[in-house]
Amino acid sequence: MDTPHAITLDDVRAAAARIAPFAHRTPVITSATFDTLSGRSLFFKCENLQRVGAFKFRGACNAIARLSDAEARAGVVTHSSGNHAQALALAARIRGIPAYIVMPRTAPAVKRAAVEGYGGRVIVCEPTLADREATAARACAETGAVLIPPYNHPDVMAGQGTAALELLEEIPDLDAVMTPIGGGGLMSGVAVTTRALRPAARIFGAEPENANDAARGKAAGVWQDQAPPKTVADGLMTTLGTLTWPIVRDVVDAVFLVTEAEIIETTKRFWERTKLIIEPSSTVPVAAVLSAAFRAHPLTQGVQRIGIVLSGGNVDLDRLPWLA
Repeated sequence: MDTPHAITLDDVRAAAARIAPFAHRTPVITSATFDTLSGRSLFFKCENLQRVGAFKFRGACNAIARLSDAEARAGVVTHSSGNHAQALALAARIRGIPAYIVMPRTAPAVKRAAVEGYGGRVIVCEPTLADREATAARACAETGAVLIPPYNHPDVMAGQGTAALELLEEIPDLDAVMTPIGGGGLMSGVAVTTRALRPAARIFGAEPENANDAARGKAAGVWQDQAPPKTVADGLMTTLGTLTWPIVRDVVDAVFLVTEAEIIETTKRFWERTKLIIEPSSTVPVAAVLSAAFRAHPLTQGVQRIGIVLSGGNVDLDRLPWLA
């Protein structure tokens, strides 16, 4: 039977086999402090310890592995100033093909240096979505390279779902699984995997209040554009895509919102108590599960064992959020 969604569990399992030689199988940790604070048992899937410091390597690696030799020869293109840029550059280097990374001229020098360190060829553009897309299109036309977008792509989504596959293999009796939501690649991959393997489990997303298109979309039942976002969780400022939104709409049970103060305070506390560095985007579901709104929500009643995907750990150590 045809699926109404872009990916299935079979796609995620195939991605897992494809990326196994290259991606880390990241650990799952617990914290007595956060169990006490939440009143639940929390299991943190540490994608901050993934290659390039984020889950993004999974999707980029799978997408590049799926290319035929003829497609791969000319390389790949993306427009990103974040974790996907680094992930695609590294995955391309592993396959031995060029990666053309379109980055806005305002991107921090440390991010550009990281992309170049992984072998990516940076193409500078103006800091607007229109110019990023136009520059990427030109790069594809001039080089013949294949465009691999950050999240709205079936192979990328399936790759991200492998994080949930590993989590549920290690901790199979979870009552719920939770991730942050930005463009929805991680959330959609995790949602499809969790619903197939553990149908009774709840599937939750979390967003900053200041970048809340998924929560508004769930409430309205239709896709919502992202209002100009302003949040310390800079990995979550993108809008859900045409492939990721239907999965969030149909499979995710609820989306919880957190304030900037909650994100910053929880990030600091997580560093202090677990000794692990996570970026503010990773903190959003952690902050949500500690909130009064989560505790009171009808769908969280009886939910005791929750798996949370920590999406990444790339932080500018010269600009810590609690020192801003």
